Amino acid sequence: MGQASRRRERPFAMTPATTFAGQKVALFGLGGSGLATVRSLLAGGADVLAWDDNAASRDRARAQGITVADLREADWTGFSALVLAPGVPLTHPEPHWTVPLAKGAGVAIIGDIEIFCRERAALAPDAPFVAITGTNGKSTTTALTAHVLREAGRDVQMGGNIGTAILSLEPPAPGRIHVIELSTFQIDLTPSLAPSIGILLNLTPDHLDRHGSMENYAAIKERVVSGAGLAVIGVDDAYCAAIADRRSAPRVRIHVEGHGEAAGDLIVQGARIVEAGGAQRADLTGIGSLRGAHNGQNAAVAVAVARALGIDGATLAAGLTSFPGLAHRMEGLGRRGRVLFVNDSKATNADSTEKALLAFRDIHWIVGGKAKEGGIEPLSPLFDRVAHAYLIGASSEAFAEMLDGRVPYTRCGTLEAATEAAAKAAAASAAPEPVVLLSPACASYDQFPNFEVRGDRFRTLVQALPDAPA
Repeated sequence: MGQASRRRERPFAMTPATTFAGQKVALFGLGGSGLATVRSLLAGGADVLAWDDNAASRDRARAQGITVADLREADWTGFSALVLAPGVPLTHPEPHWTVPLAKGAGVAIIGDIEIFCRERAALAPDAPFVAITGTNGKSTTTALTAHVLREAGRDVQMGGNIGTAILSLEPPAPGRIHVIELSTFQIDLTPSLAPSIGILLNLTPDHLDRHGSMENYAAIKERVVSGAGLAVIGVDDAYCAAIADRRSAPRVRIHVEGHGEAAGDLIVQGARIVEAGGAQRADLTGIGSLRGAHNGQNAAVAVAVARALGIDGATLAAGLTSFPGLAHRMEGLGRRGRVLFVNDSKATNADSTEKALLAFRDIHWIVGGKAKEGGIEPLSPLFDRVAHAYLIGASSEAFAEMLDGRVPYTRCGTLEAATEAAAKAAAASAAPEPVVLLSPACASYDQFPNFEVRGDRFRTLVQALPDAPA
């Protein structure tokens, strides 16, 4: 290994992997989290041999002084672990070629979250670790929970699947709270996962090509709460309800428009979050970043975490009120006169768009792109909320057939044309608060590289609209 790879200095925030000191580690996957993991392992005193199937990723790693060598030619008997990037298949549709090599040599297969868990166990086992998963709502719940805790003056590190690799955060320490979003891929690579608070929001079919079945997918998600000190579980789908039933106390069940069954359960009732028995714990009235029942569930989770960590009611309320929301997720872009503009570009399927349509009426709906299976037909019970639909992208003809005779629509083709048409029609509407909503229910790949670029373009277009007449 070159001199550059043996550096131990820490020029930025990092959790050094001290539990791997003196060990030889194989690593596959040199994207952002992979590079952060290499830096952590080196800083902790490990000897790392890294590889990636992508030549550009290998070159980038070499430029940073990382030792890169084909793991197919390595002596696996010397490795203590194989660290896989979360995007690398562990089981389905078939294991990556590194997996049988590791198993054949009796080498543990782990991810960066597992390294963090080992560091926490060694350095500060009582430091709060809040782990959040679910099919939908993970990022908003993670950001909201971290925001509420920071507003309460706590030392908070936020990362994981939400964007910042966990090993790029400051290390576990007494009193420091890590609020971490976890994907199923990350959970599957974390055998010692045992957060102090584990959160499971909901479960709907997702990534089944990587998990084989819904039952496998649900079983992986369940691990976040099965090993947690406190389990917080949304119970509005059958899979999560069954998981909650299998969990012994302590637990908090979150019900949306339901009825709590036990002390400590939290129920979302419109804009109110109440505890079983009727005591109000939060009021979301007027908080634009937390519109809709799905955000009520997210906020109820933040309430449960804050209460468990000793945050008083007034401080909690201030944190909820000041939450700015996340870009592209029911993001309020402001008003032009009576017209509210909302960027929900992250809604890449009908299930996500359903949450937005439930949050508003008098909707001028910009919809379309690269359609998912089923298109927008599952949203038909909510079509009465749509004043007019503006169709964009490759799905335009298919969506026109679905809407024909049920919702007025215009084939606009581009986001630019749709934004202009929707803004004009909404401004002319007699409704008290017409909404121009970008919630495409589709992937962006037909016209944009990702949903972020699509949402950013919509924001720019809205900002360029003339101000409404006084």
